[in-house]
Amino acid sequence: MRTQKKTFPTWCRSCRRGYRHAAADTSERWRPNGTTDPTRNMWRLNKVRHKSGRQGDSLEELRLKRREHERALRQARRDRQLVSRRLLLTEDEDQAEVTMDTASEGQGVVDVFHKIHHSGPDREAHMKVLSKALRDPSAQLTFIKLENSMHLLVGLLTGSDARCRLQAARCLHELSRSPHRDVAPACLPATSYLLTYLSGQSTRFTELCLYTLGNLCPDSEVVQQKLLAQGIIPALASCMEIQRHNPAVVEAVGFTLSQLLQTNDAAVKVIPTVLASSLPAQLLSVLAPDPNFALAPAIESAWCLHYLTSSSRDNKELLSRGALLQCSSLLVSLGGAEGNKEEGLELLVCPLLRCVGNLLCCCPVEELNTAVADPQLVICLCALLQNYLQTQPALARESAWVLNNLTAHSNTFCSALLTFNLVSGMIHLLPFSQGINTLILRVLANIAHKKKDFCVQLAQLGLLSALCATLKMADQEMVTLSLDVLFMLVVSAPQVAEEFVQQGGVSLLEAIQYNSEGEMRGRATYLLEHHLLSQ
Repeated sequence: MRTQKKTFPTWCRSCRRGYRHAAADTSERWRPNGTTDPTRNMWRLNKVRHKSGRQGDSLEELRLKRREHERALRQARRDRQLVSRRLLLTEDEDQAEVTMDTASEGQGVVDVFHKIHHSGPDREAHMKVLSKALRDPSAQLTFIKLENSMHLLVGLLTGSDARCRLQAARCLHELSRSPHRDVAPACLPATSYLLTYLSGQSTRFTELCLYTLGNLCPDSEVVQQKLLAQGIIPALASCMEIQRHNPAVVEAVGFTLSQLLQTNDAAVKVIPTVLASSLPAQLLSVLAPDPNFALAPAIESAWCLHYLTSSSRDNKELLSRGALLQCSSLLVSLGGAEGNKEEGLELLVCPLLRCVGNLLCCCPVEELNTAVADPQLVICLCALLQNYLQTQPALARESAWVLNNLTAHSNTFCSALLTFNLVSGMIHLLPFSQGINTLILRVLANIAHKKKDFCVQLAQLGLLSALCATLKMADQEMVTLSLDVLFMLVVSAPQVAEEFVQQGGVSLLEAIQYNSEGEMRGRATYLLEHHLLSQ
């Protein structure tokens, strides 16, 4: 029997390894204002198109357009061409006002600059005009090229007039959102003061400084190095500690930190400093379920943790702080809240799934049951899988991926899937495409690999008939994995092999013997010669 197992190429090498989301290709982010990141942006686009799609467009045309747009966004993110920025509106503004074309361009900016240069009672009003004019990209370039323009702005930012100081910060905020790469370095003289103001008393002003710093991070390596040298990580940690009860400021800290964590050299220059600070513990504390705390801070904190788990090799620091327990517990509370339709909830679910999946890869097997104490997690993951299957298949795939990592080395969670009667629902998903069925089959393979009794139960739940269908698929990966699972089932008990023969399984395997793929032919031949035809 041992010899037979060694000669048959099993699924274990390919299926039991941990699957991690690399930060380079799956870290797309969304922002509520300004330019948005792909993953979150596509969820929002789906909603918009559903509401305003033209009657003449067919469903297939819309799907094709969406796929093309998703492909372009993913490529843009890989090329680091898509940068996330956020616009913080004042209380007397709305989004319609922001999108209006500003009249102050070119010479208009020059005129306003000269008026501000000469102090007077109207300086604050002129500063407001300038901040709105700086929403135009050409006006931004004109302004930074003016002699002493940034010197004047920094002077007003550090001056004694609080109202002018606020307007100077708003001007810097508008500049920080510029698409031109020359603008961010021009703002460097102000960064040390913006960091100092993070410990100030005005939460609104602190929030404005945070978003300005976050906007300046992505494009310029010079700016990133300067901010790190000026101590932005300790400043963010201190700010989050001081303002931990203010959701708006906590959200802003999360945004700025996430911008830093997405930079090219973050793994070397940013993440070690972050892990050595109090920020991981603070981020995890935001994930504690609190009905009185806004959803947005938890979303930003979860994305920060996702970037940390994607970039760290072993995640020892995060595991030691209970990150896996915290993230999985919040997932359970979200997945168990049936009918929770709060807008944006999926934006929290996605990074939480990725955090849990990545941390499971690094968690020592002997500590797994302690790190994930609640067996209800499997119920949560199956619920999320079903809930998002039709509306957001990408999230359903994330849920199946976490299930795979959760069951790869745990008898407890494999048993829980059977105990809670969740396997039948998973078997029914095997015909579903988009990569979900492959992950589902891997989870079933994890269960089958643990115990022969589990194999018998899987057969009783209808897995054999489902495998008869998957063996006919054109997807070679599905067929190969189906053969591997079938092998574990037929060697578990003679009655399982007999049942497969009765269901016409022999003819299916004989057909696979003519497949062009040699590995598949070898598996099919081995099963026939050693376990089925010899019965």
